[in-house]
Parts: sequence; C-alpha cells; structure tokens
Amino acid sequence: MAKIISTHSFRGGTGKSNTTANLATLIAKAGYRVGVIDTDIQSPGIHVVFQFDQKKAKYALNDYLWGRCSIHDAAYDITEQCIGNVVPGALRPRLYIIPSSLNSGEIARILREGYDVAKLNDGLQELISTLDLDYLLIDTHPGVNEETLLSIAISDVLVLILRPDNQDFQGTAVTVELARRLDIPELLVVVNKVPEGVDENLIIEQVENGYQAEVAVMLPLNNEMSRLGSCGLFTNQYPNHPFTQGLKTLAERIIKSQK
Repeated sequence: MAKIISTHSFRGGTGKSNTTANLATLIAKAGYRVGVIDTDIQSPGIHVVFQFDQKKAKYALNDYLWGRCSIHDAAYDITEQCIGNVVPGALRPRLYIIPSSLNSGEIARILREGYDVAKLNDGLQELISTLDLDYLLIDTHPGVNEETLLSIAISDVLVLILRPDNQDFQGTAVTVELARRLDIPELLVVVNKVPEGVDENLIIEQVENGYQAEVAVMLPLNNEMSRLGSCGLFTNQYPNHPFTQGLKTLAERIIKSQK
C-alpha cells in the first residue's frame, strides 16, 4: 500500500523543496516507484530542482484542478534524468513529477478563485492507483491553509522542516499542534541549514522538548548548496557530502518505518 509523505515548513526559505526533491530521488534509488506533486500552487518551484523544463509539459496540476485533464496526464517520468542507469522498461525504480504551472494567469486565478480541495484529494488517490506508486511526496505551500490541512490529514508521515531560528521554532509549533489534532501516524522534524559550530545537542533538546517530536536529522548549512542554486539534485552532484548522508538517513528511516 502506498505511503503519503507531506513535507512542510511554516515559513519560506527553509530549503523545503530542495529537501523534498532530493529525498524523493533517494527513495526512488532504493528501488521504489515515487511521485512528487507540487501543491505550492501560488509559488511553484520544485521542478527547477529536478531540472524539468515546463515548456515541454502539456499539462500541470492546475489543468487537472480546472477539469482540463486527468491527474495522470500531468505526471511526467523523470527517472532517467534524475536516477540514470535504469533498465529500460523496468517497473522500478521510477520517479514522477506533477508540477504546478508557472503561468502568471494560472497563479492569479488560484489566488483569485481558489480551487476545490476535495478534487485535489481525489487526484492524489488516483495518482497512487494509476501510477502504482509506493510513495507519494507532497511539497506543500508554506504556512497554514486549506491545502496544507488536507495534505497533513491524509499523510502517513509528516516531515516538518525548519531552521535553527526562533521564528521558525515558534511558527512550527502551530503545525505540530495541528498534526497532533489530526492524529498523524508519524511526525519527523528536520532541522536544516544548521551553521557550523552550533551546539546541535542543544537544538535537538529544544525542538524535542518543545514539540514532543523526534528530530530525525540535522542538515548542515553549506556553501555547495548555495553555489548549486537549485540547478539540479544536490545528492547526485555531492554523493559523499554530509547533507547527502543526512538525507540518506532520513530516506532509510522513512522506508524502514513503512515496511
């Protein structure tokens, strides 16, 4: 049975989309069928990390939400470019992206009219069935809105990403409280952009005592990520980097807990 993993942050700038894209790739490399859907419709961007050219995409998530296509019509196989060395025609591993539109008119319509969140839920379930997914990762919009609540409510795992920053600590507490009320099966905290030299044990203690939730991994602030500028998958270009090793630990944790 497929598992739904929502990645969320209370504020922008936490590295959520980069983390999601690289995490999805690592799970797929472990031999699974993985889908990644960008529900940050107001400010989409995860396709950039995957180096997916939207100009070649006939449909996006927006088209499904407006009834122009089926949800699987907006799903694109990016296995070869992200994983490589895959046996042609093999069922596993597979990696799919369902992007949101960068068209300003489409974004304006979402901001003006909203969309049917129930239809999005139906689409997620259809994606899992049609693509025979093992894992579906949802890259959510920062903050709390109706879409966020849906993503959290249907998740098997909620990955909360924050920086070691007091504004992030306080804001994330809101999402943690919502997750508790929605009875999410598993809540994992990822502390990203941790500067060198800080007391990591102190941060872990602060987060775990404050949220009563496990810190799954601490990911370092690094110049390599800044230089990459979201132009590609970090874990592919820096396979031995501490950031990559940390994400591998997270991927293994998610896979193990869902078996």
